[in-house]
Amino acid sequence: MTMESVIEVNQREGELTSSPLPSSENSHQLSPETGHLDRASSLTRVCSREPSESDPLLPNAFYGATVNISQDEPQNIQEMPSESIRAMVLQILFPFLLAGFGTVLAGMLLDVVQHWGVFRNVTEIFILVPPLLGLKGNLEMTLASRLSTAVNVGRMNCSTEKWNLIKGNLALKQVQATVLGFLAALVASFLEWILKGELITNHVALLCGCSVVTAFTASLLQGILMVGVIIGSKKVGINPDNIATPIAASFGDLITLGLLAVISQGLFYCMEPYPYITYLVCLFFLCLTPMWVILSFHHPESQKLLFSGWEPVITAMVISSFGGLILDRTITYPQLDGLVLYTPVINGVGGNLVSIQASRIATYLHFKCPLGELPEGTKGCYCPCRNFCSKGPNGRSAQVLLTLVAPGHLVFIYTIYIIQGSQSPPTAVFIFFYFVAAFTQVLLLMSIADVMVHCLWRYGRDPDSYSIPYLTALGDLLGTALLALCFFLKSLVT
Repeated sequence: MTMESVIEVNQREGELTSSPLPSSENSHQLSPETGHLDRASSLTRVCSREPSESDPLLPNAFYGATVNISQDEPQNIQEMPSESIRAMVLQILFPFLLAGFGTVLAGMLLDVVQHWGVFRNVTEIFILVPPLLGLKGNLEMTLASRLSTAVNVGRMNCSTEKWNLIKGNLALKQVQATVLGFLAALVASFLEWILKGELITNHVALLCGCSVVTAFTASLLQGILMVGVIIGSKKVGINPDNIATPIAASFGDLITLGLLAVISQGLFYCMEPYPYITYLVCLFFLCLTPMWVILSFHHPESQKLLFSGWEPVITAMVISSFGGLILDRTITYPQLDGLVLYTPVINGVGGNLVSIQASRIATYLHFKCPLGELPEGTKGCYCPCRNFCSKGPNGRSAQVLLTLVAPGHLVFIYTIYIIQGSQSPPTAVFIFFYFVAAFTQVLLLMSIADVMVHCLWRYGRDPDSYSIPYLTALGDLLGTALLALCFFLKSLVT
């Protein structure tokens, strides 16, 4: 250390001892002996106050870093942890493939259960499929993104804060799952009534019962799984942004679809001899909502989202319902045979990839600037080249994720072929149109994600809570529509 630096440090120590600490949340205490951040005082101060999802970043003390006091270096700058492309690919690849195989199994399950009695007699249940599968984007992936950001910025280092955050978010998710399941059933019934001009009361009750029970149970199981994944990734030093959202989707589709099929079939058997059972089941789960509301008050952020977080999830549910309407209307056409099999795959893969990108952009913004301000280079008119051609961390991740589309889908297509034991492999024409549909879907979603996350941040809304529901719902709608177009074009060529 030079003589000028020593003099400068001594001067600043004198200022700190002669004046009270600043009231800013980002203020740091310095150790007189070392000129470094006082870890204990920083941890105590952060754990004692009530955090918010949009809080500024925590001091470097949480990462075991030191701060050298110099005239040319600001004191309150937190650098984002460096990550090589190789590490990024290795961390993303396994959860991506695991999630993809989950969607493959979900597609094959849907291909089987479409012939069950409840799916044949209550056809509007197909409208429920995308909204219920989309709950992983509305709830599970949003939870994963929020907790991943909390881990990355150090908000879960305090044990009390960590468990209050987890309890509040899980309770909030159960409230949202119950309400969304009920609303999804009402929307499906309304759309079917608009198209057919008739409304069967028993069918509406069946849809409400199976939708609420499925959403509640799947959300609880996947929420517990998500908490375990994020805490485990923190302990082993893996970036949860890379693995949390794909793992949230890996078993989400399969669990949700399996529960929907079994529960709806059971209620369908009871519909004629004991019609009141469907009403009692739905009423029981709705009556549990006040308990979850009380539990969600364990953390101020979940309490705030309980009143302000409904707009994105309800809007996303309605968007996904239109994707279900496309599925319901096209499933009976012979030239679109196989659409049911591949719908969960293309929708799931697109939603998984764009969720990773949205979560990473949100974490980047948390590191670079306070809520309501944008970093340099992201202001002005949007250009898609910024998302895919830049050399920054978000540009590199977009390039990596876009590169995974073709090989990933190729693996999933041939996995379906091998498991099904079909006589003939997928044709080159089908693979070509399918790749075009999948690539177009992910390209559009990545571009929308870049604009949406930055706009939400600019207008003071946390992207972790708002962006992923919109993006996964758009993925469901785009994926189903593009896949239907793919099968239609294939039928014209062949």
